[in-house]
Amino acid sequence: MTTPLPVPDAVRDAARAQPDGQLPLYVYDLGGLRGHAAAVRAALPERVELYYAAKANPEPPVLAALGPFVDGYEVSSGGESAHVAAAVPGRPLAFGGPGKTPGEIAAALDLGVNRFHVESAYELRMLAHLVAARGTHGNPVKVLLRFNPAVSAGEVATGALAMGGGPSPFGLDPAQADDTVRALTDGSHPQLEFLGVHAHLASGLAAPQLLAVAGSVVAWATELAGRHGAALREVNVGGGMTVDYRRPADRFDWAAYGAGLARLLDEHPGLRLRIEPGRALTAYCGWYVTDVLDVKPSHGEEFAVLRGGTHHLRTPAAKGHDQPCAVLPVADWPHPWPRSAASGELVTLTGQLCTPKDVLARRVPAAGLRAGDRVLFGLAGAYAWNISHHDFLMHPGPAVRFV
Repeated sequence: MTTPLPVPDAVRDAARAQPDGQLPLYVYDLGGLRGHAAAVRAALPERVELYYAAKANPEPPVLAALGPFVDGYEVSSGGESAHVAAAVPGRPLAFGGPGKTPGEIAAALDLGVNRFHVESAYELRMLAHLVAARGTHGNPVKVLLRFNPAVSAGEVATGALAMGGGPSPFGLDPAQADDTVRALTDGSHPQLEFLGVHAHLASGLAAPQLLAVAGSVVAWATELAGRHGAALREVNVGGGMTVDYRRPADRFDWAAYGAGLARLLDEHPGLRLRIEPGRALTAYCGWYVTDVLDVKPSHGEEFAVLRGGTHHLRTPAAKGHDQPCAVLPVADWPHPWPRSAASGELVTLTGQLCTPKDVLARRVPAAGLRAGDRVLFGLAGAYAWNISHHDFLMHPGPAVRFV
């Protein structure tokens, strides 16, 4: 069961003002986003670079709002590279992702992308060939080798999503570490420059677990570089900061995380760390606003059918949680037929799709909920509209407002 969620005044005002015929609506609170990003930046030590993982929410106003607080943006496809370069021109981009095509790499190089997270020995050879074929004599293209090192099970066990630490399509196997570092440091690929190691092993971790993972990765990378006499200038420990949809008031402890990273950097004076949060930066700025079409009983429970659904807000179906929400009662009822209304205390909120999986929140405390009332789903600023299956049943898409 989800709990009621406080709504910022600007979001509530936008939800009230939207005409019925223009729902559902995504509202993005850019002021709240800027405040949150500023607090995150302030918690991080000077030698920690902050890149935003654009896959979480690539809306151009969101990217621009983060601009003063981030050092750059991580992109994971040719489409994202072009989109982000156009939305925030001139900002540094890092190209990651496990399935880069030759065309995507060439297009990224044309855009001026000069930093690649390389995920396989094949990809390293492909990148080297494509850079050499350009025939330019500028600065070498910077490479972070993404590895999937083994870490203790306890370090990633609490994560909501594991990308490493075991068999995975992400990153290089540690058994290939020496060969790939050697290929970058023995003069075989002078057009590429070895910067260090990237390792994003899990998502949904609290600060102590993420710090433990960071310490393990830095130790592993330091030993690897030392075997080859190579300078380890950078270690990217990815993102993965937890966002708790069940307890939205519980936030990731950025102050503790920053202090822990500072201690780690004190042990490695020449090292720069980089983090790449996505969800943890933007989840809190987004709201999905819709209205109740009908309320009805079924076998002792009550269901409210909402306009829209998980084809607009896939997050609760994808992650198996109840999306936190708030109810905005609406007094006006423009129709000649009576409104349907809940008779009990708890109502399950569903969408319009012809599937039992189209559930946004179960057993929400919503006594007296009526057709025509509005429901505002919070924590919808990341992996929400942009990962949803928009065309299923061909309902219209949501409107978007930035406040």
